Amino acid sequence: MMGTPFMPHQRHVVDVGLEQDGDKPAYREVVLLTPRQSGKSTLLLSLMVWSALQGRRRRVAYTAQTGSDARKKLKLDFVPMLMDSELAQLVKQVRLANGEESIEFVNGSRIEALPSTLTAGHGMTLAGGGFIDEAFADIDDRREQAMLPAMATCPDAQLWIVSTAGTEASAYLQRKVQLGRRMVTERATSGLAYFEWSAPEDADPDDETVWGTCMPALGRTIQIDAIRHARQTQPDGEFRRAWLNQWTKTDERVIPEQAWSAILTDRAWPDEGLVFGVDITLDRQRASIVVADMAGTIELIDNADGTNWIGDRVRGLLASHGGRVVVDQYGPAGNLVDELADIPIVKYGTRDSVSAANAMYDAIMQTNGIQVRPHESLSNAVAFAQKKPVGSGWLWARTDPAADLSPLHAATIAWHCAKFRPQRVKRPMVF
Repeated sequence: MMGTPFMPHQRHVVDVGLEQDGDKPAYREVVLLTPRQSGKSTLLLSLMVWSALQGRRRRVAYTAQTGSDARKKLKLDFVPMLMDSELAQLVKQVRLANGEESIEFVNGSRIEALPSTLTAGHGMTLAGGGFIDEAFADIDDRREQAMLPAMATCPDAQLWIVSTAGTEASAYLQRKVQLGRRMVTERATSGLAYFEWSAPEDADPDDETVWGTCMPALGRTIQIDAIRHARQTQPDGEFRRAWLNQWTKTDERVIPEQAWSAILTDRAWPDEGLVFGVDITLDRQRASIVVADMAGTIELIDNADGTNWIGDRVRGLLASHGGRVVVDQYGPAGNLVDELADIPIVKYGTRDSVSAANAMYDAIMQTNGIQVRPHESLSNAVAFAQKKPVGSGWLWARTDPAADLSPLHAATIAWHCAKFRPQRVKRPMVF
């Protein structure tokens, strides 16, 4: 009814995942791992709408790696797909105000975008079930624990967990994969239904016949030329995870976890010669402000939704603490050079940003001249960072839409500017 008939693999997932045992679902939980661009959005929206229409006043919860990502997904993908279909006649109201994003149907049921916090589902009854998207981003089970109590009194509510493979940091998804594979081996027909399309660990990523075995949408919604281009332009680990649905290991991170942990400290604060680095994500849905000092100390100050808060926040920080502002004038934050014309801004070009990324990488690996105050958003950005070759150097790549790298970009130029381009203050001469 939405005009997007299921591909065979999607049909297989719902045919099995929605099997019934008497008057309740045979599977309380469904886990699905597929490569990117395999029709996940169509599948999820179909399931959520179907569940919402099964009865009156049923609440359906959708979550992504962050609350911002969940709201963006509902607003930019789910709502247009639904309202362009014949099912639009069953929609009573769409709320798009920040923090209230939801779809309400004429029967009183609703699909809501929830934040990815432990308390997100408190006070709710999720008769329509819960949906965890991009589970690879979770280091713990807080999203699941937020929803399961809200589903406890609803015998037909299901928990759906959908993702692409992650890294060794993806502890939550790893447990689901291990449990799911065991359930398949044991031929379980209740409890948890598990589906996975992926290439074996020893598969040749350049073998196009391998692509056909693990990409169920290849030749349907994905054309092989697009995969060939991705193979030529993406880092090996990123290609394997995104398209072959293979897990990458911690030591495949550009910045190993051990090296990053070695420079984390809560005993130092940025002090003298402050520089505030500002960066915005490619989709302009999120932004970060990071401060660094001449000694090499870094702290993430802000990592928040939208961009309209940046100007006032930067002006307030300068008024309170002094210092300078630095932006990559050829990156997403380049527009701030004009918007903050009343503030002296250090403008980094491509060559400057390359030097900054390479120098910061060396400092981290050598544990020399850099220390970072712990912050989850900055550590997540470091975990998912990849390199993008530029001439004889490289930049931090902005190719993974699921990763917010703005904290890392902002930290890199702030640290470099404070460390290697200290402000020279002219002091009055005394006679």
